[in-house]
Amino acid sequence: MTTPTTPAADLPAPTDLPGPTAPDPTAPDPTAPNTRALRVLALCGFLLLAGCLVLTAVLGLVDAVEGDGVGGGLLTAGLWSLALGAAAGTAALAVPRRALVAAQYALAFAAPVLAALD
Repeated sequence: MTTPTTPAADLPAPTDLPGPTAPDPTAPDPTAPNTRALRVLALCGFLLLAGCLVLTAVLGLVDAVEGDGVGGGLLTAGLWSLALGAAAGTAALAVPRRALVAAQYALAFAAPVLAALD
């Protein structure tokens, strides 16, 4: 005849469990994106920059036709934002950093917003 066992009987006693260990400060962050993923995001950012360039140009031309015919300072700032976004993307391809990719995307999205405000 077999004796029934309880599930708690199979578990180790609380004193047998290992204690908490401190994380190794020199170990890489397992949740950080790797360099290949950052480079792919930077390459996709160039496609976004091209799309934002077209949208910024369209907004600038619409403003030129419907407005006073002169591009304002915010349109110029939007175009500079695209140029700086391309520089950040190029730097992110060379030295993949999360901040450079984030700057590339932020500058790309800022360009049409600045052109629309003009």
